[in-house]
Amino acid sequence: MSNIIIYTEKLRESGLRPTRQRLKICEILFSPKKTFHFTINDLTKMIDDKLSEKISLATVYNTIHAFKKKGYLKEISINSDKSYFDTNVTAHHHFFDEDTNELIDCSNDDIDSVNIKKNITGKKIKSVEVLIKVASDNQNQI
Repeated sequence: MSNIIIYTEKLRESGLRPTRQRLKICEILFSPKKTFHFTINDLTKMIDDKLSEKISLATVYNTIHAFKKKGYLKEISINSDKSYFDTNVTAHHHFFDEDTNELIDCSNDDIDSVNIKKNITGKKIKSVEVLIKVASDNQNQI
């Protein structure tokens, strides 16, 4: 079964219309063998580089947020104005390199269990995902 047919069925199953633009975005997001992280701007550039057609920024933005809402993507907020999206939707940790603005997967085995001492009344913890921000150690540079 071709990827386009699979993407069409998946979109229909989740209540999203399989438009030509959404199918093209699916090709870029879900065809690679490895999962990856991206910003909306990164994805727009990938679309421009890999596809022979233009997809508006608004369409990319709306599609990514629709995919996130349906559970196909995970959003990782770095700060109030910077978000990355991850095609790996399982619970896992990340490093964020502030020098290169790169988000890097960190295995659950690399972090000891996090001890949560407080919970919010009426809520249960769904998952714990750690974001570790790293930067060059400028103190060691001359």
